[in-house]
Amino acid sequence: MEIAVLLRERKPALQRRGSIPATMNSRSDQSNEDLWVFGYGSLMWRPGFDFLERRNARLVGAHRALCVYSFVHRGTPQKPGLVFGLDRGGNCLGIAYRIAPAKRSATIEYLRAREQVTRVYLETWRRVWLDDDPQESVHALCYVVDRGHSQYAGRLSLAKQLHYARQGHGRSGACRDYVLATVKELRTLGIRDVDLRVLAEQLKGSHRPPAS
Repeated sequence: MEIAVLLRERKPALQRRGSIPATMNSRSDQSNEDLWVFGYGSLMWRPGFDFLERRNARLVGAHRALCVYSFVHRGTPQKPGLVFGLDRGGNCLGIAYRIAPAKRSATIEYLRAREQVTRVYLETWRRVWLDDDPQESVHALCYVVDRGHSQYAGRLSLAKQLHYARQGHGRSGACRDYVLATVKELRTLGIRDVDLRVLAEQLKGSHRPPAS
């Protein structure tokens, strides 16, 4: 990857305590360009925005992990759930969406409202390869977990993942349903993740705990 690209991708991390738009101006203001968005969790099965094209894609340098405590969408501060983040290292297979220039600003605004409720993610641009073709790549907007945020859970044991996935329930519904829907989509796409499949099998037989 070119040095200039690396520098652009590091910039949001350096500015993460500033306003979100400050990390995006270099690309979001170019409204005559298509917008690409990389989805690796619920965006794969519930994007929530209009798009022109949907492609399988691979991001190198980060991996999908249940590493974010959810205080809003799939849990509360009192009973956190657990949601996916892009964490450092490895690679991630997901979905790249192409959005028309006319809907670029509205899509970014929607994603910020959805993903940045507590600022646990860093809004950044990463190169993704479409359909695993080394000759075809795009720069896509994606949300990488902020390891310095209080909601960063790190690498949790299967038992702890199961605990939070069972107890979490928030604005967007049960954490259990979120995990199962994501694993189902991964299976549909032919993406293998043994640990997530084990977690899903245990969740399928579980029931949501009664509200206290």
